[in-house]
Amino acid sequence: MLQPFRLALALALVSGAAAGAEPAPGARVDRKRPVTVASTPTDPLPIVHVAGDTPTLFLFSSPIQRKTLTFDESRIRVLDAGERSIVVQPVANLGDGERQEIGVFFADGKPPARAAFVLVTDPAEVDSRIDVQRPTPPNETCPTDAQLPVPKPEDFVLLGFVDGKGVTASTAKDHVDPAQGLGSQSAASFRGKGWILVDVTIWNSPDKQAWTPREAAFTGRVGMPLRARLVTAKRGPIPPGGDGRVLAVAEVQESDASFVLALEVRGDDGRRLLIPEVRFPKPGAGGTP
Repeated sequence: MLQPFRLALALALVSGAAAGAEPAPGARVDRKRPVTVASTPTDPLPIVHVAGDTPTLFLFSSPIQRKTLTFDESRIRVLDAGERSIVVQPVANLGDGERQEIGVFFADGKPPARAAFVLVTDPAEVDSRIDVQRPTPPNETCPTDAQLPVPKPEDFVLLGFVDGKGVTASTAKDHVDPAQGLGSQSAASFRGKGWILVDVTIWNSPDKQAWTPREAAFTGRVGMPLRARLVTAKRGPIPPGGDGRVLAVAEVQESDASFVLALEVRGDDGRRLLIPEVRFPKPGAGGTP
């Protein structure tokens, strides 16, 4: 079996050679063109012309998550999928007015996070190659909410963040560090397939300067600290006497055991908050009776 990139390259070369030949009478015109994916979920999806006798090669400008491919297997076949390419072909020419959707997530998660297309059959032309492009981000300091993809429950399953064992959750006690002028409250921990997350509100003492969380790490009894991605619900520093919601996320090896870690959040002026004894319960037993 040809490797994905080699198969995509072979199809591109064959379609390129065929482009120099005159189409037979009544044959579809072979097209190779760039297509820009929809910027937001409300934008119309680009239309791609497919035919039952012609594979269509999609070449992506960024790596994709192959396991997130969605399509109707009864009508569309995926002949091959690589890091930056997929090759599709309908089982037969799609009927008059029939529209089939195919979609896949990009690996980097940047907006737009998903590339989706509407496949139709046109009697006059067929797209043998589509160069998939992402729209250029607007010249803004911060993206607006309208530019961010709206997550759906199925996205978490397609991306592999949740499996049959589901997500376990726990809570941690409120913690105060008077010397640092920081404290935590309403901390909740979550554990899914290969990841852990802590959602916590951090408050800043009224007699301290504004403080911005910068980085986070999980520490335990053994091993090196586990660096975490830090996400804040609101941009900017936590003012004196104010609070802010902070999320720390890290990837972990899958295990059937529960474990306890400490979460350290570091920020401006060397100030940091250590939240001890954050518990992550073992994965659930699933829904088998």
